[in-house]
Amino acid sequence: MPIQQPGHQPGQPGHAPAPGQMPGQPHGQVPPHGQATTASGTGQPGLHERLAAEHQLADRDHELRERFLAVRTEVGKAVVGQHEAVDGILLALLCHGHVLLEGVPGVAKTLLVRALAEALELDSTRVQFTPDLMPGDVTGSMIYDTRSGDFEFREGPVFTNLLIADEINRTPPKTQSALLEAMEERQVSVDGQTRRLPQPFLVAATQNPIEHDGTYPLPEAQLDRFLFKLMLTLPERDTELEILTRHAHGFDGRRLSNAGIERVADAATILEAGKRVGDIYVDPEVLGYIVDLVQATRSAPSFAMGISPRGGTRLLAAAQAQAWMSGRGFVTPDDVKTLISPAFRHRVMLRPEAQMDGITVDQVLTSIIDTTRVPR
Repeated sequence: MPIQQPGHQPGQPGHAPAPGQMPGQPHGQVPPHGQATTASGTGQPGLHERLAAEHQLADRDHELRERFLAVRTEVGKAVVGQHEAVDGILLALLCHGHVLLEGVPGVAKTLLVRALAEALELDSTRVQFTPDLMPGDVTGSMIYDTRSGDFEFREGPVFTNLLIADEINRTPPKTQSALLEAMEERQVSVDGQTRRLPQPFLVAATQNPIEHDGTYPLPEAQLDRFLFKLMLTLPERDTELEILTRHAHGFDGRRLSNAGIERVADAATILEAGKRVGDIYVDPEVLGYIVDLVQATRSAPSFAMGISPRGGTRLLAAAQAQAWMSGRGFVTPDDVKTLISPAFRHRVMLRPEAQMDGITVDQVLTSIIDTTRVPR
């Protein structure tokens, strides 16, 4: 279930490719899944072949995986395209993460999450984040009951399975911080009492990439709580034609029940699958590969801030989920490479001079991928 990376050209570690540089083959590319490899020049089994022989999924894993694959089909009844975002949210659910969705208005960010909630038989709530939104409006607050004469807790919209935090960067830092505890601790503390949130729990926060007036950029501490930053792009012509055709035949995203989405999984399915994902084997060579990539971001000249150890552990968890969704009991370097951009792009910071040169975060990350030795 790959999350594709944008097209790129290889360059030096931490640098975008020089103008006019020709595209090249990524160093140490791992063969397609299922093909045997041998260690270079030795005739011995390669990493993929050795792991495939030793680590296989159980029948129950395949049963659960089929349900998740069916979710993608059901979401497609309401959302045309945006496959990478669908895959990313499913991976986040499997490894207890959250996602930041970035895209211009009208690219189905909210519809996508609502369709997922329908197919997964989960509760979902949407909160429009505004400058006057208070922390209690998100987490809940104590309300005086005139009949009993006591204060009682009234749950806020965060008490749900899938929380759509629409335009999260439009609300002040105090309200953003209230959401932070819920995301990290999966609980809410109000009036000295801690209340657990429903499980599974995922925050899908949206933000508009082109509007900056009246916004409060998310601080690094909160960005680090998101497993992925997923980019929702404008559709190609054929995709947009399919969208218009559906609407011409009566589809209305506001009436999702008419889309015919079937419930093919539930909360228990997600929680059981998440436990199995944590058992996916990761070879020491692959662990070393993740460490090399993380450390390369810290020494990249174009980055003012690289990846923290937490970022490396989250990439590891996502790679385990990716391997499980691909039907394997072990992580390959390809799993890691596929997820680097969505897992890292919001955790690094470009230097001002790199921004002035037109260098993008994804260009630097793909350059690091191409120049880091891949285990074979």
